[in-house]
Amino acid sequence: MSVEHGLSSTTSHEVVGIVLGAGASTRLGRPKQLLPLGDTTVLSWVVARVERSSLDRVVVVVGGGGDDVVRSLSPGRARIVRNDAYGSGCASSLLAGLDAAGECAAVMLLLGDMPEVDTLVIDEVLARWRARPSWAAVTSYRGQLGHPFVFSATAFPTLRGLHGDKAVWKIVDQAPPERLQRFEVDRALPRDIDTWEDYVEVCAALGVPVGSRSG
Repeated sequence: MSVEHGLSSTTSHEVVGIVLGAGASTRLGRPKQLLPLGDTTVLSWVVARVERSSLDRVVVVVGGGGDDVVRSLSPGRARIVRNDAYGSGCASSLLAGLDAAGECAAVMLLLGDMPEVDTLVIDEVLARWRARPSWAAVTSYRGQLGHPFVFSATAFPTLRGLHGDKAVWKIVDQAPPERLQRFEVDRALPRDIDTWEDYVEVCAALGVPVGSRSG
């Protein structure tokens, strides 16, 4: 794991956004981070919206797609971290993100393949968590749970003990109600891009043309 860009200053009151963008794109067959979206790529689209948010700092974890993904990004205030162990599952990218986040009050987890989560949603979830901090919080889209997730610093030891894929969902599913808040958002559940069909649907929802399937 190596840091490519960014600063390292921290203060304990900060909430740090961690964008998980290191997936191997096995179902799609090509790096989904590099799929065209508007005048940029899927991952760059996500990072731009996170950078515009009120989050105190932003960390982006990359891995799948290698140097091409790193070169595709033009970070403003985001710190780009490379996770070479991404093949072992999403938990390794989360650990890389936590290491880069350092001392902070909480982290907000966002997915690099979920461009429908925009700055307005991020800021709404952040404001509601700051108004009433809790061990963890999830976003509920008309009753369906989705990202972003927020985890306070007291949850970090639990996060660091995770392994493999979908491990964070196990925490969400098992957390007692008094530790986990649900922030309701009046929107449809955002899609993550795992297949070409997902990509086509996201492009339609965002009003941008579909790129070439052959790349």
